[in-house]
Amino acid sequence: MGLYEFFYEYFIRPIQENQGYNPVNTVVYAIILGIAVLLLYRMLKRMEIRVDGRFFKALIPYIILGPLMRSMTDVGVLPRTYLTVSPGGYFVIAAFAIASLYIVWRHVGPGERLYPLYRDFGWVLVGGLLFLLVINLDKVSFNWEVFKYFIPALVIAEGAVWLLAKKVGVIKDNSALFYTHFYDATTTFVGIQFLGYWEQHVLARWLIDTFGTAAVMYLEKFLILLPVVWILDRWMADEDPDLINFVKLTVFILGFGPGTRNLLIMLMGG
Repeated sequence: MGLYEFFYEYFIRPIQENQGYNPVNTVVYAIILGIAVLLLYRMLKRMEIRVDGRFFKALIPYIILGPLMRSMTDVGVLPRTYLTVSPGGYFVIAAFAIASLYIVWRHVGPGERLYPLYRDFGWVLVGGLLFLLVINLDKVSFNWEVFKYFIPALVIAEGAVWLLAKKVGVIKDNSALFYTHFYDATTTFVGIQFLGYWEQHVLARWLIDTFGTAAVMYLEKFLILLPVVWILDRWMADEDPDLINFVKLTVFILGFGPGTRNLLIMLMGG
């Protein structure tokens, strides 16, 4: 198999035929994500931008952009191309987010004015996508029955996190991450268990097939997330707080983005 055939088989064809992820592209994308996190962290340090609550609030519209664009692609509002589905779509959104941050930083520096300007520019981009959605509502078949399954399952899942947070300190200190990833697990559980969707990720797909239920997603999330936050809070306690916060921000996005994408796709009949 030549280089082109290899790239086509493991990276292009899965997108063209909506096959989901495979072991090869999963590993490559994970490596790219790890490198990107380190490079972005170094960029923020050079720009003297702290990874704190102000930065997180300013980043919210960009976090929403990814799942919104993906769900609009799945319902036919946007064309299905490598740049509008994952992971290509997330590369595009990341490029917008980074370019916007750099432009705002060049004009106002790293002071207090940066955060609201950066945030507002992001909301303008979100508004543009929502405008496209509104003028193409004829392509959307809303399925409000999703809430009949989603809300009870979410209440139970988040209730479990609340109980665990009262007993385990590291979960309490990182409760937002657990709430977010159990929200993601809930959208997967509801979509697969009740609405006929399928899992695209390799490990999750194998677990669901092995255990015969998408409820195993909660266990997967817990068993992956717990050691991650334990390492960050205990073993890396002496590292730069901005690095720890940036890794946690990345973990948050990896839960919130797919979860919101799943929910929007189910609601819009994608």
